Amino acid sequence: MRRNALLRALVLFAAVLPATGCLFRTRPVEEKYSKAPLKESSQQGLIDILNQQAATLRSLKATVDIDTSVGGVKKGHYTDYKEIRGYVLARQPGSLHFIGLMPIVRTTAFDMVSDGEQFKLWIPSKNRFVVGRNQMPTQNAAQPLENLRPQNIYDALLIPPIDSDLAVMEKSYETLHDAKGYPILQDDYELLVIRKKGEKEGVLSRKIVFSRTDLKPHRQIIYEEDGKVATDARYAEYKDYDGVSYPSRIEIRRPQEEYDITLNMIKVEINHPLSDDQFVLAQPAGAEVVHLDHAQSSLAAPPGSNRR
Repeated sequence: MRRNALLRALVLFAAVLPATGCLFRTRPVEEKYSKAPLKESSQQGLIDILNQQAATLRSLKATVDIDTSVGGVKKGHYTDYKEIRGYVLARQPGSLHFIGLMPIVRTTAFDMVSDGEQFKLWIPSKNRFVVGRNQMPTQNAAQPLENLRPQNIYDALLIPPIDSDLAVMEKSYETLHDAKGYPILQDDYELLVIRKKGEKEGVLSRKIVFSRTDLKPHRQIIYEEDGKVATDARYAEYKDYDGVSYPSRIEIRRPQEEYDITLNMIKVEINHPLSDDQFVLAQPAGAEVVHLDHAQSSLAAPPGSNRR
């Protein structure tokens, strides 16, 4: 009897349910997809696009406006630095010269050069001259300028090719915003680049995101060996410079060091000859010298020291 009563109750509930509006509510799907026309490509096609760009872009000379933000969860606050004027010289296979000027007075805020292996960084306001290897880890979180590493800037400016690494394509999507600021979804292509670590091992090296509207790289994420994001670079507003398509805005975010640098291109010259002496930075007389390669790198060499 109890079983029959339960069945009758369930049948009655099922009959009444469609007629009541208080038990459920139907909501429209809020996700909105972009209606922009999309281009198609294969995995090899994307690799060819990236490698062709790397082969074509041999040197870069640019006048830039630099926006910088330092801070985050680790520091507990953010500090935004005023837009400063800067100059960037980059030449394959690893040379970089990056200069930033102070606002208004236009004196040197920092001057950094690299030959692809070693770098030198001059900070006039602190009378400090920093010398080290490109791959040296950052050591002083309280000094954002001293956390600059040329390889991070160089790899964002001149995206490396995919040669001996393994690449796998993923079809995904990115979140954009329409004219009114509402989020919209747009399909993209993503290349996951795996670097060989051994005969049977590999590590995630990079992820390169291609927009489906133009098949150009719009984002490059570079990973540390433990899988953490080392660099997150974003590329926007491609323009034609000397017959080469290149982004007019590049944002370089370093989440581990908690700093963000955005380069807004003012003037760009592509593949113009650059001489070796344009990548030279002499040690200023009387500067405090910090050698990051030494065990006690926080100790500075006395002024006038010839230690290299």
